[in-house]
Amino acid sequence: MQIVCPNHLEQFLHSADVNPLRKVPAIVHGNFNLSESHAILVYLVSAFPGIADHWYPTDVFRRAKIQSVLDWHHSNLRYGADHYVINTVLGPALGHPLNPKAASEAEKVLSSSLSNLEKIWLNGNGRFLLGGSQPSIADLSLVCELVQLEVLDEKDRDRILSPYKKVVRWIEDTRAATNPHFDQVHNILFRVKMKLQHPRSMDAEAGTETSSKMGRHSKM
Repeated sequence: MQIVCPNHLEQFLHSADVNPLRKVPAIVHGNFNLSESHAILVYLVSAFPGIADHWYPTDVFRRAKIQSVLDWHHSNLRYGADHYVINTVLGPALGHPLNPKAASEAEKVLSSSLSNLEKIWLNGNGRFLLGGSQPSIADLSLVCELVQLEVLDEKDRDRILSPYKKVVRWIEDTRAATNPHFDQVHNILFRVKMKLQHPRSMDAEAGTETSSKMGRHSKM
């Protein structure tokens, strides 16, 4: 299966024929248009023969469990991670001011979600969600939500994630199981991370230089 990005991406994104909400993600497959990430994932693994069963098992009970994780994700992990990142880092780039109060509320949701992820969804013998020995579409969806935390200050990211050892290990296991595609998909996020960290390092250097100058002046 090959997914191709249209040449006229801007026109594609703003086409009500593709998605009446004019938002991504959205796909066009022949004459069929579809939006919403989880719906797209389910469609892709169901519409194409040869997709490995572990992504969305034919076993109805296993499939229902995966669907329950996806439904939980929307108003829990996604809400917490997305709103925290926007209100602490990305807001200005999207035309929104940073909002410490909203960030604090989002962090509560994020912390609760990480705790549930650690205690419930990763409470099994397998390396992946629901005790799976191989990743499912639920692993893809949830892990991508947490990868966006890469744009945070490293200390802030570690403060949030480090208490959840299973979650940290699961992120790395999912990355290893899906590379090189994992890094390719998140390449733009990693570039944003570098751009955000560069001015931080510059500010740190400037602060060090200023402190050094003040120290020299105080001796005079």
